[in-house]
Amino acid sequence: MTDGVYDALTATTRPPRPSWLSTCGTFGWRVMLKIKHVPEQLLDVTITPVLFLLMFTYLFGGAVAGSTQEYLQFLLPGILVQTILFNTVYSGVTLNTDVGKGVVDRFRSLPIWPPAPLVGAVFGDTVRYVVSGVVVVVLGLILGFDAGGGILGLAGGLALVLAFAFGLAWIYTTIGLILRTPNAVLNAGFMALFPIIFLSNIFVDPSTLPGPLETFVEINPVSHLVTATRGLMGGDADLGEIALVLAIAAALTLVFAPLTARLYRRHA
Repeated sequence: MTDGVYDALTATTRPPRPSWLSTCGTFGWRVMLKIKHVPEQLLDVTITPVLFLLMFTYLFGGAVAGSTQEYLQFLLPGILVQTILFNTVYSGVTLNTDVGKGVVDRFRSLPIWPPAPLVGAVFGDTVRYVVSGVVVVVLGLILGFDAGGGILGLAGGLALVLAFAFGLAWIYTTIGLILRTPNAVLNAGFMALFPIIFLSNIFVDPSTLPGPLETFVEINPVSHLVTATRGLMGGDADLGEIALVLAIAAALTLVFAPLTARLYRRHA
């Protein structure tokens, strides 16, 4: 290399290193750009909750609660929880896909805060959670849901579910780095979610269940989330339940976010 070329390459001031906040925002925006270019990704988060809410309300409402309107009051917060929690599985699927395609190796070469691709992706997925949650709430209001907590109660219920989903998503990013293929992550994720979703108080009052099953439902974290969400949306929030849900979400994040970061460094 001649002196002239060397001088030209070294004369330019090195750009400042991007902050952790800006890099997380960039990777979060990357998730939203994927949705922009492949809008079919939103089918699961918009059509599926509509089908679940309509099907369970009008097929089982009369049998379970005596009327569809009464059952809608009980069911809607639970369907909101179910919809958003099912979407957390895709955080692990997306990460596994990036690893398989070698995208993680490119991220590793960038002068950025190392966990930024992980944190940004999980925050970016929150947009998908919000879309699905809004679809459920709006449809519920159209069907006649009586939101005793008003706009603040609806927003608080949605925010609480999002906080829990943020913690749960880290479990699936961990699984996404352990299993080999996106299909394996998807199947394992739904297999793990189905028992805790359906063996909860989303669809029926636990007091109607057999003894051992009732005990499991009452200690199920999803049941506590649904109870707290019902309270917020109905206008009779239980601060103890809300605090418990936030503590569970924080514990999931504190355990599985570092574990995901450690596995991520091994892959990268």
